[in-house]
Amino acid sequence: MRLEEIINQHMKDLNDTDMVIWKYILQHRAAAQHISIHELARACCVSSTTVVRFAQKLGFDGFGEMKAIMKMEEPEQALYHTDVLQDLGIFYEQTWHKLVKRNFDSASRLMHEANRVFAYASGYVQSNVVQELKRLFFYDNVLIYEVSGRAEFRSILESMTPDDLFIFVSLSGESPTVTEFASELRLRDVPFISITKLHDNTLASLSTVNLYVSPASFRLYESSDGRPAFQSMMPYFLLVETWYVKYRLYVQHQEP
Repeated sequence: MRLEEIINQHMKDLNDTDMVIWKYILQHRAAAQHISIHELARACCVSSTTVVRFAQKLGFDGFGEMKAIMKMEEPEQALYHTDVLQDLGIFYEQTWHKLVKRNFDSASRLMHEANRVFAYASGYVQSNVVQELKRLFFYDNVLIYEVSGRAEFRSILESMTPDDLFIFVSLSGESPTVTEFASELRLRDVPFISITKLHDNTLASLSTVNLYVSPASFRLYESSDGRPAFQSMMPYFLLVETWYVKYRLYVQHQEP
């Protein structure tokens, strides 16, 4: 499991000081693989004990074990191979294996118990993900209403209660509109689920439940060609399909 995934799982256990350490590691990823605990503490203006506690909150025995995990990780980069289709197939399979092992009960419970479900997409691809959510959950008579913009959100917000559910689909989790909406929902104790790219982001930290994926880029041409890499968005669709199947199993388990 990548360190970002571990961070996402323990986000609610981390305080502001922990986030300072994490942001330093994120911004200095290569150097952090070789840095000593004392150097990291000094760079973050914290004590070595605080760094150890941060690592332990993530489930490690100490900083040494966390650093070992970082050293094993390969940096994300666009892949180029003569058989890109094979690389793509391997990526899909790895993504699916990760998703089926994940626990979706918290998200499924919120969906199952919600009186009304709303969704907001921060872009074109995200809107397609919402459409797929609507299609899948319609099989279980769950109607998801897509909110189109700020004016409509304001109108709906007036009547929303903690018995409703809101879903955000955002790649970065940092869109000003998304973070604004999320903050207002929190003030009203309205639960919301976010679907984002795997990394530390504001939306994920605000969410009741965060569902995340790890997209990958593939070069269809040599880097000297100058054309941008192809980024696969399939993980988002694999995630919502896996969630729906897990939701169906969750509901069956709840039925007498």
